[in-house]
Amino acid sequence: GNWKKFQLTARVEMAVKDNDSNAEVTNEPVETSVRQQKVNAWFPILDPVWFIATLFAMGAICIPTGFKIKSISNNVVEMSQIYDSFDMDLPCKITKANENNLCSVTFTVENDMKPPIMVYYEIDNFYQNHRQYKESRDDFQLLGSLTQNQVGQRRCEPLNKLGNITLNPCGMIANTLFNDVISLQSGQDSDGENLTLIEDGIAWQSDLDYMFKQPDTFRYEECDCNDCTCDQPDWSCTNGTRYEDSITGKCYKYFYPNDDSTQYLYETYPKIINPIEGVQNEHFAVWMRVAAFPKFRKLYGYFDRSIKKGEIITFNIDANWIVHTFKGSKALVLSSSSIFGGKNPQLGNIFYIVGIIFVSIGFLFAIKQIFNPRKLGNPKYLKYKKN
Repeated sequence: GNWKKFQLTARVEMAVKDNDSNAEVTNEPVETSVRQQKVNAWFPILDPVWFIATLFAMGAICIPTGFKIKSISNNVVEMSQIYDSFDMDLPCKITKANENNLCSVTFTVENDMKPPIMVYYEIDNFYQNHRQYKESRDDFQLLGSLTQNQVGQRRCEPLNKLGNITLNPCGMIANTLFNDVISLQSGQDSDGENLTLIEDGIAWQSDLDYMFKQPDTFRYEECDCNDCTCDQPDWSCTNGTRYEDSITGKCYKYFYPNDDSTQYLYETYPKIINPIEGVQNEHFAVWMRVAAFPKFRKLYGYFDRSIKKGEIITFNIDANWIVHTFKGSKALVLSSSSIFGGKNPQLGNIFYIVGIIFVSIGFLFAIKQIFNPRKLGNPKYLKYKKN
């Protein structure tokens, strides 16, 4: 009886093993060069001649490329003028925030400029890249949330609340927004027509679509400027504070939730932010994309028409953003552009330097190979493992 049981057990184990072996064969990859990783490969032999030729070839590519890039950069017309600095006495200098110091900056165009012609503000010695600064924001709040979790509150401190008033948006980035108002006083294009400073389309569209939303339940509607009733609690504005668009002349009434206990962006920066756009204002979106270095430029606007050499362009500035507290400076920059952006001679210089290094090393190896060559073995005796 025990012998029969043993035979039966052995037969079952053999059947299981047969099934396992069949499963392994079934799951085995197809016998092809790609599936079995047997694709033919090139095994170059880097003898001195090939190596020296490669160095010279790389130098021959990099040096002309650097010359072309630098030529393109040199064709960019760029003018910059500092209008406020902690260590300079300038007409636009301010000593306290929101001083509303009115001044002007004038440029005389040095060479013909082709559109688009960018208008930047440049700030020096301001560290937007500081970890605590760049993390000081509540992304859920910027997307319209009216509630904050503990992480958002902690990140926004100490600019989360002012007493019992909640800041929306909170954090250091949003509440240090560059709020100098720059406008064009005079200037003409190459056809003699008055220029217009365009301030739309300066932010990344993806930022406006996916990173900034007005608060939940926010709403607005157009109304008659002569009869615009916007009484509380249905509307946040009163008859005296309805918003009128200076460009279109249209009037709007609007509603912000919890307006009595919250200070919104348009209330913090009324000269830059209007209540209809709020956090979707493009100047705000540009500012919220923090810079990597302490000296940086951000786009304020642009011209879409050509400007001739010798043209005088004057900007009016309402100076409010203070720099002397961090020993910094502010400048206005007028620049044409290229395929590589603004003027950037360093990029061409990098290609020059790398190309020269390649050629120099190739030249040294060539001298060594000529005067003191190394005898190589016959490569035909090299064998590569195929399996």
